[in-house]
Amino acid sequence: MQIIKNLKVKEELCIEKLENGLTVMIIPKKGIQKKYIIWGTNYGSNDSKFIVPGENKETEVPKGVAHFLEHKMFEQENGTNSLDTLTALGVEANAYTTNDHTAYLYECTDNFYKALDEFMDYVQHPYFTNENVEKEKGIIGQEIMMYNDYPEWKVYLNALEAMYYNNPVKLDITGTIETINKIDKNILYKCYNTFYNPSNMAIVVSGDFNPEEILEEIKKRLIDKKASGEIKRIYEKEPQEIVKEKVVQNMEVSRPLFTIGIKDWQITTKCKIEPQELVKRHLSIEILLNIIIGESSKLYKKLYSEGNISSSPSMNYEFSKTYAHILIASQANDPEKLYKEFKKEIKTLKKEKIQEAEFNRIKKMIYGEYVKEYNDVTDIARNFLSDYFKGINSFDYLEEISSINLDYVNQVLNEVFDESKMVLSIIRNK
Repeated sequence: MQIIKNLKVKEELCIEKLENGLTVMIIPKKGIQKKYIIWGTNYGSNDSKFIVPGENKETEVPKGVAHFLEHKMFEQENGTNSLDTLTALGVEANAYTTNDHTAYLYECTDNFYKALDEFMDYVQHPYFTNENVEKEKGIIGQEIMMYNDYPEWKVYLNALEAMYYNNPVKLDITGTIETINKIDKNILYKCYNTFYNPSNMAIVVSGDFNPEEILEEIKKRLIDKKASGEIKRIYEKEPQEIVKEKVVQNMEVSRPLFTIGIKDWQITTKCKIEPQELVKRHLSIEILLNIIIGESSKLYKKLYSEGNISSSPSMNYEFSKTYAHILIASQANDPEKLYKEFKKEIKTLKKEKIQEAEFNRIKKMIYGEYVKEYNDVTDIARNFLSDYFKGINSFDYLEEISSINLDYVNQVLNEVFDESKMVLSIIRNK
């Protein structure tokens, strides 16, 4: 077992790759009552075209299969539902699907190993029939319609659709009513057998564990399954240009919602970016967003004093191996004016350069936020899993931030905050 220590937060990561290809990561937290485990597969909503290991022909499945599969994994052949079984043990269990991975998880203070029996059983034993697949279509169909009526989701999705021509990140993770109706049990089994192979999966555990003991407990619950070869994922080439700069939709909202998107196309066109460089870029963008429109920025104070915005916007840099973009979202009385002011502030910063004192203050604040995440076993485990599938060790964020200087941040400002790659999505009242 490899042990990686981080002296900045006095934490260690114990990591081992098993013979079947499964990666197990353990972050011991002595004295912490809560225990958390998450088991993920590097398979998300973007993976609808692929070549199965050992085959030559391309397989294409309907959009929404990864999410549909996540829903069906809890149903067992004996008629029970594993989510109900875990809840009865007093643990909080859940699952989720993203663009690039699917994860199953639970947290508890007691009955961890009893729950582990059920947890590792249902993830390794899918049960799909024509009847239970058809029944699920109705349930997921209602979920799709519910999200279509959800303004916060639509303003986000509209921004992605304005940025991307071909990349499936612009599509709803759940699929559409039309695509899920094409799903059958054979498609689910094919995707399960392709992507739920141990060599495409990782488990992260955080809590008061002895690393060797929990590793053995995981090993003895694994079924005998060999590692598969490489899954060839197929994505259409994405142009660097955005589709359109502005999209407006009318819905029932008390105040207009907006999302500003910035397409970071360079990250997906470069042949290979080292993990440390990805981390530095991510951190620099976080610093820049806080300087431009964060709660302590000049622009935010101006927008707030004018009554155009009443709370600090959410600011995220979302990226994977095939896409990358910035999203800034909130409510505003006049989103078009806010967007204009946002672009003006970026032009000013590019011309006048960022002040050293401001840069250092924001950098320290972001470092503090990353350190705080190590207080919560949930944050630790989720971050390590998500970062692992991007080829990143989460400790790198703590290490690389000290190497970021003002020159590098100004370089990222000029490269990423390109006005021709910006979009504005608005939801306003009918």
